[in-house]
This record gives sequence, C-alpha cells and structure tokens, in this order.
Amino acid sequence: MSARCRILSVLAGALFLSACTHSNPPSRFAVVRADRQITAPSKYPVAVDPSRVGTYPPDTGSGAGYFYDEVLEYRVWCNPANGAEPLNGRSDYYVAFAQYEAADAFSKKTPGTEAPLVLVRQLEWISEPNRGHFIPEKGERITEWQIAWLKGNKRTNESIREFMQHPREEGP
Repeated sequence: MSARCRILSVLAGALFLSACTHSNPPSRFAVVRADRQITAPSKYPVAVDPSRVGTYPPDTGSGAGYFYDEVLEYRVWCNPANGAEPLNGRSDYYVAFAQYEAADAFSKKTPGTEAPLVLVRQLEWISEPNRGHFIPEKGERITEWQIAWLKGNKRTNESIREFMQHPREEGP
C-alpha cells in the first residue's frame, strides 16, 4: 500500500471514529437564573433539594405518569418571540425556582412568559402507550407537569396497585 493510501486510510478511520464519539448536540434551551429560596409556607410542595434548583436538564419529557415522587423545581419558560428579554438568543429559556409562589409571581410580572410548570421525579409511574392501556413502570424518570397535576398525585406505597385496580384516565 502506498504512503498516500495509508494516509487516506488513517484519515478516513479518524473521521469515522470522531463521528462515532460525538455526543448529542447541546440543547438550544437554557436556564438563565435559579431562585433557590424558600421564603414561607407554600401552596404546593417545595423543591426536595433547593441547592440543585437550576441544575436539572432543560430537555425533559412532558406530562404523564399519574404519580410523582419528588418536586425538583418550578420552571417559568420565557419566549423572546412573545416579548421576553432575549437572554438566549432567539431561543426559549427558563428561570428555575424552589417554590411555586416565586415562580408564579415572576410569570405574572414578566413579559413573554408562560405559567409555571413543575419538574418532578418519578420512581414508579403509570405508562399509557395506548388510551386506556396502563402499564406500571419503575426506574427514574424526570418530567415537566402542569401545576394542577400535583394535587392528590404524590405516590404512596399503594398508589400504583390501587390505580391498576381502578384506573382513571384524567390527570397527567
């Protein structure tokens, strides 16, 4: 094999290996600020670990599962196209909070924001691959929920068993 062929082979191999080792591209979403304070009693559960607020991945699932184990943070999404300050170029971003009330107040006074969502951790949940077909699941899952879904959906030791005996299709 000529020197030129060897060089081309090495370059092609290096290109192939580098393509295989690239990680997923970074998210276009970003957290721009984290409020880790808990100032008073709250209407909803506060973050399980306020020191971690703002450190969770921005790209998570959305909804589902019927039960939650822990509240991780509250998020207020900001959209520059709707009037939010462009702190992440033209891409959406969010501000993370340890407590619902601070997130709600921020969303009400800040242009271009949505109502708060809550980031929850699920260790056991209900999967519904098809409407009315429920499958109990175990593992760690992090997902954003609507705030109203928190009420009455904190998982207990009996939640999954009771749900499977009497399924309901409303909620998360």
